[in-house]
Amino acid sequence: MRNSRRSTAHLVTEAARPRSEDIAYRERRYLIMMAFRVACFIVTIALFAAGAGWVAAIPAAGALVIPYFAVVFANGGREPTSTRGFRAYEPNLPERYSPPGQTLPDGPLSPGQPGDANGTCHEQE
Repeated sequence: MRNSRRSTAHLVTEAARPRSEDIAYRERRYLIMMAFRVACFIVTIALFAAGAGWVAAIPAAGALVIPYFAVVFANGGREPTSTRGFRAYEPNLPERYSPPGQTLPDGPLSPGQPGDANGTCHEQE
């Protein structure tokens, strides 16, 4: 018998996409961008052959720039799916040791004071 229940339930819609689906999506996006590059290249050749002059430079610039963005997007990897944003790092540090009957000064400690950076406690004479 199982009497214990989980305190929180996880929705299936919050689950991350499978890795294979993510890779397929990135491959598909890369191929679409490269097909657009080929189209820009063909339009450049057609405009240049028709004597369009500097207008042929516009799709040529697209054909030169698109591969950079295609590779960056394809290698981007899995994007974070959290909508809450990133949490700031909060270290879980122990409190500073203070021997019984002594109080440590506020602010940074210098070597030789009780509780210095070596983690030792020196007795003051």
